[in-house]
Amino acid sequence: MRNNNQSSVSEFILLGLPIQKEEQGMYYTLFLVMYLTTVLGNLLIILLIRLDSHLHTPMYFFLSHLALTDISFSSVTAPKMLMNMLTQSQSISYAGCISQEFFFLLFGGLDSFLLTAMAYDRYVAICHPLHYNIIMSPVLCVLLVILSWVLSSASAFVHTFLLSHLSFYGDNMLYHFYCELSALIKLSSSDTTINELVIIIVGTMVITLPFSCILVSYGHIGATILRAPSIKGICKPLSTCSHLSVVTLYYGSIIGLYFVPSSSDNNDKDVIVAAVYSRVTPMLNPFIYSLRSQDIKSALGNLLSRKK
Repeated sequence: MRNNNQSSVSEFILLGLPIQKEEQGMYYTLFLVMYLTTVLGNLLIILLIRLDSHLHTPMYFFLSHLALTDISFSSVTAPKMLMNMLTQSQSISYAGCISQEFFFLLFGGLDSFLLTAMAYDRYVAICHPLHYNIIMSPVLCVLLVILSWVLSSASAFVHTFLLSHLSFYGDNMLYHFYCELSALIKLSSSDTTINELVIIIVGTMVITLPFSCILVSYGHIGATILRAPSIKGICKPLSTCSHLSVVTLYYGSIIGLYFVPSSSDNNDKDVIVAAVYSRVTPMLNPFIYSLRSQDIKSALGNLLSRKK
């Protein structure tokens, strides 16, 4: 006899992206290139920040942690999806599915908190430049990273714990390319009221509050920039805030997926939106944060010069 808390489903079938079979090879190549770009681009950022002493500042300290998080976030789902597309095998074990969901929520939440810490760092640098070194001390930077890990781990654990207590009987087809939380909840034969309530409560803590803090930070930054007496004084702060587009894409996708209801018989929108924030955003971060940073360009030039 199985325990009542244990699922009767031993595996799930991931139906993947809403694409035609003849397009499978093209999309496999596309997502493989995107994944490799994500890993190599973020590894390059970590390497440059590690090797160049000029980049040992709070902003690049957070950026190195964000780059590592983006690699992990993408690696939770991309290898399994690529393997399924290559082998035409769509199954994933029950334990593997629960584990994948835990780490996806862990690194997704960590991404959210690190983006908030970086926004606060930019707020202090632009709005309180004279006190920047005092406020953004090494101790505070480490504490912010530790707090990000604690909060994201707690969020992932709560969701995974409640998910593991749901029952799944009969239907094990997931209309997704990974074990997505809301898709699993829709598939469950148990009462999911508590799970849905926790998504709203924890989602407010992990998504809504950080996003609100980022908006407030950039509101103050914008007001400070507009008071700048010269064009040069406006352009320099703007160059440090280029990641606002990634922030908008990341949070916009998550809010659209989890907080905007969609019809139960049309899952294509959810899958596409999930692909945007789990594939595109981690890939864009190295380019958004680095291509407009003269410090990163100088560090890369120095590294290439030493190689020569």
